[in-house]
Amino acid sequence: MESPDGAELCFPQLLNTSCRKPLQDRAEAAFLYVLLSGISSLTVTLNLLVIISISHFRQLHTSTNLLLLSLAVSDFLVGFLLMPVQVHLVGGCWFLGRLICSLYYYASFILTSASVGNMVLISVDRYVAICDPLCYHTKVTQKRVKVSVCLCWAGSLLYNGVILNVFLKNPDTYNSCYGECVVVINFATGAVDVVLTFIGPIAVIVVLYMKVFVVAVSQARAMNSHIAAVTHQASVSVTARKSERKAARTLGIVVVVFLICFCPYFYPSLTGQDMSTSVAFSIFGVWLLYCNSCINPVIYAFFYPWFRKSIKLIVTLQILQHDSCDAHIL
Repeated sequence: MESPDGAELCFPQLLNTSCRKPLQDRAEAAFLYVLLSGISSLTVTLNLLVIISISHFRQLHTSTNLLLLSLAVSDFLVGFLLMPVQVHLVGGCWFLGRLICSLYYYASFILTSASVGNMVLISVDRYVAICDPLCYHTKVTQKRVKVSVCLCWAGSLLYNGVILNVFLKNPDTYNSCYGECVVVINFATGAVDVVLTFIGPIAVIVVLYMKVFVVAVSQARAMNSHIAAVTHQASVSVTARKSERKAARTLGIVVVVFLICFCPYFYPSLTGQDMSTSVAFSIFGVWLLYCNSCINPVIYAFFYPWFRKSIKLIVTLQILQHDSCDAHIL
């Protein structure tokens, strides 16, 4: 059924209160549906492979990999729970009710914060491993890592419960019509949120990785000088320069991808506007934010040789064999 002005309604039986469907080309809508569904499936698959690998193989039960596991869990839930709902919103109407609306946004904020928190913990872990390697196993124990991960998730639950307090009590607060699911964060709350979940974490990550980069370059040059003095092989200089470029490239990937994925989402708060998750905004800002969950396993896992080995064992079903958990992965 159409409204008097010719626009299709989300709920034709509610002529006066129903939201109107946005004017959208069917071919474009079908393309978006296929593309976003593919991203969702890829996110679930990649992060599930990381989860299975780290959980199953005993050689991978290390402090660093516990952080990767926590990150993969948050990113897996983004692909499994949040992305399918966003695919549903391609049509422009919300049909899932007010309860699912509140739970969806609460889960969205929790998982996004947890993912950012895990990235910060990973940067701290790499900083200690590179800059203070002799004390690494003393400072970074599995018990401390588990406590840190639990605090990260508990903090995300509590913090976002406070941020979304009004919305969770009444999910219809910001809806202008029936068939809409919108949450708005005012400027004051948004300013605090952008500092705690964007500016603060990115500052920590950049500072720590810059220190890691400086130390890595110094170590490469020291090793270069030592080996050159003993062997007089000029080829070592080339190897050292490659190490420097690799460290710089990895740092650049981590920071740039994080900024690209998060900046559009936090742009309204950075410019002094209210943060709104309307349908039009969600297609770009929210999806770009969620895409970070698809890229994370590529950045943090595909750079590890053990991940390629574990994928081969999983895909070929060798993981089902007896004592496969003791397989030599590293």
